[in-house]
Amino acid sequence: MQLEGLPAVSVPLPWQAEDWQRLEQQVSEGRFPHALLLAGMPAIGKERLALALARLLLCHRPSAGHNCGECQACELSRSGAHGDFLWLQPQEKSRVIKIDQVREAVNFAHWTAGFGERKVLVIAPADAMNTNAANALLKSLEEPADNTHILLVCSRLHGVPATIRSRCQLLKLAPPDTGASLGWLDNLTGERATSQSLLDLANGRPLLAEQMYRESSADTLLAQRAALGAVIRGEARAVETAAALSDLDAGEFLVLVTDFIEQHLRDLDGSQLAASGPGAFVLLDDLRGTQRAMAGGSNPNPQLLKESVLEQLSRQLGAPAAGAKMLA
Repeated sequence: MQLEGLPAVSVPLPWQAEDWQRLEQQVSEGRFPHALLLAGMPAIGKERLALALARLLLCHRPSAGHNCGECQACELSRSGAHGDFLWLQPQEKSRVIKIDQVREAVNFAHWTAGFGERKVLVIAPADAMNTNAANALLKSLEEPADNTHILLVCSRLHGVPATIRSRCQLLKLAPPDTGASLGWLDNLTGERATSQSLLDLANGRPLLAEQMYRESSADTLLAQRAALGAVIRGEARAVETAAALSDLDAGEFLVLVTDFIEQHLRDLDGSQLAASGPGAFVLLDDLRGTQRAMAGGSNPNPQLLKESVLEQLSRQLGAPAAGAKMLA
């Protein structure tokens, strides 16, 4: 998340209006929880919601249900220089939030606020904390510091330890409404047909659609999915396709294949689903297990991982035979 050069006021996305109304009411009535866990599918704006909440909590004069954009706290949070606001995320190319980062955050949580009444700590993604890091956070959740709020953001709720989940108020964000997503994308693309095409390609995730539009990457994704389709039709070998997808790191590759399988399942009719669905679900479970292992610090060889996954993709979706477990 980029925390410098923010707009004066941070607002939730259109499809978050109902959740925002409840959260803002909790803030205004002094009932906002010490720890809030925001969970939902990727690329739907969870981090943007957390940012809007953080700036509202820090603002000295909230206005119209949002941060005012004019007080000292808003100026500081806008520039990324607010001393009572800490955003924790994996450093550089790491996929993991490490224990040293969490220890720093725990110390931050017990400082006295220097610019207002509250301090805010955001951990995103919370499912990127390794076991030691999650354990280090427990004390701050069990013995909350006065006027300190912790916002945790995750796409894989099962990736957050139960000890952490049980000490947070949980808000599961629903998939975005299609109409609201399209209306929001129309402001970017200026054309409904383009918005619809991008949203379909992004499997209903508007922030992924936005990213593809800004990076002109829709054609690249279509080509990658076409390569996976060729594998399950027996038109391409796993080794060759793995080489063609060499630009993707292991994490990006797993997301690509997971999205492809989920879309493949949605496109099947009843008889097709009965024939190849079980194998597809087995493979999805394997993929998610590998993602969990990588989030915990596992570092598989990217080329071997891709070849193994693509071989299973061919077996599970192209034929009924069961595949072997992936390398993790």
